[in-house]
Amino acid sequence: MVQQHMVWKVLTRRKHVQAEGNEGESKLNRVLGLWDLTALGVGSTLGAGVYVLAGQIAKEQAGPSVMISLAIAALASLLAGICYAEFGARVPKAGSAYVYSYVCIGEFVAFVIGWNLILEYVIGTASVCRGISLYLDTLLNNTLKETFVEIAPMHVSFLGSYFDFLAFGLVIVFGVALAFGVETSALANNFVTCVNIFILGFVIIAGAIKADFSNWTVDAAAHPNATHIGSGGFFPYGFAGTLKGAATCFFGFVGFDCIATTGEEVREPRKNIPRSILLSLLIIFLCYFGVSTVLTLMLPYFQQDINAPLPYAFEYVGWPVAMWIVTIGGLVGLLASLFGALFPLPRVMYSMAQDGLLFRFLGKISPRFQVPVTGSVVAALFTSVIAGIFDLSQLVSLLSIGTLLAYSVVAISITILRYMEYSEAESQHSTQTASETTALTSTELRFTWGSACTQLFNVHKAGQPRQLSARIVGVLTCLFCK
Repeated sequence: MVQQHMVWKVLTRRKHVQAEGNEGESKLNRVLGLWDLTALGVGSTLGAGVYVLAGQIAKEQAGPSVMISLAIAALASLLAGICYAEFGARVPKAGSAYVYSYVCIGEFVAFVIGWNLILEYVIGTASVCRGISLYLDTLLNNTLKETFVEIAPMHVSFLGSYFDFLAFGLVIVFGVALAFGVETSALANNFVTCVNIFILGFVIIAGAIKADFSNWTVDAAAHPNATHIGSGGFFPYGFAGTLKGAATCFFGFVGFDCIATTGEEVREPRKNIPRSILLSLLIIFLCYFGVSTVLTLMLPYFQQDINAPLPYAFEYVGWPVAMWIVTIGGLVGLLASLFGALFPLPRVMYSMAQDGLLFRFLGKISPRFQVPVTGSVVAALFTSVIAGIFDLSQLVSLLSIGTLLAYSVVAISITILRYMEYSEAESQHSTQTASETTALTSTELRFTWGSACTQLFNVHKAGQPRQLSARIVGVLTCLFCK
């Protein structure tokens, strides 16, 4: 019984962080500012999705109401972003959801979430590299695929049909570049992200010139031979289709959480991390909303091309030059999202290595560049192999599970955090003496149904968390997870 109790204590022991208002010393180089973080969040999210997602959902799920789908998805992403923003202000450490779960829930959950993040970023990076390879291969009339199939065919059922040398090489190049310092890498990412946003701005302005509002009021009876037309109008698939589209659109906002991994490389992280998360979500929503609006106004929703909707739309209205600009924009967006996908991986590995949950050598810091150089190299080598051997569809199917798990744990952790008894509680003055685990004044109360209901509905108008309220939150969280 004693041994079981000791095992439970080890699995649920929590990490203690620096007092609020003090970021503590960091072995990493604090050089990133607000705009660097914003560019990181925007670049990692506005990849190929913004060039493909709106047209696909408009044709198959929501029609012109894809704008509303994006707004609903943006609201859900904002709620997740607020959770990350609050944690970024309270716990400005490298590691994102791994550190947050370690602080609030315990070591075992943190270990699971840490490995979940590693796999998520590995798969995300590999899928982006594979996507870049397929994108270039399409522009080159499948020359790359034919060459790779001839050189390195693979006849394994659960792998791709060939080894993708381009995807393999891209990860190696970007991984080595990240090992040469965060400041140089951030400058390159800022440039690529700005180019991507400029091209999206061009799409919105040029598309607005060719807008035709009659495309929002299509009569289904006038097109009897059309497929994917539904009932016509603004909601051709009903509001249920709009909600279904919102669920798909949510994954178009995935990526901003990479900002949370930079806690030890940011100047004034308690201010810049929350601001950059919210600012990046705003920019992402405006880009998605603008692109989806002009896309459904340029041509009817049922005529959209689900593989390349924007180039096809400009070809449809007779603007071939704009079509090629948008094609280049898709490649630029993919490069920006590649940086955003690979950047957080060594930071999570570094944080876990510092806590003893990974091999210590993965947390080794370069004294010259002040980055986790060993983790960067190992992450690049492992990810490059995954990118080379797996097919894109296989990678994407694994990605969504890890993302939802990380978001859910962060939301649960922020609920627990507000009721936890920290040694640096917000409600206490700095001159007060704190015990080892608590600085909140709490009264020991017996956990009875009457006291629980009294605390649950806050009958006594208490303004601070108490030990009983913390227990109630823990019980309700467990019930919700079940």
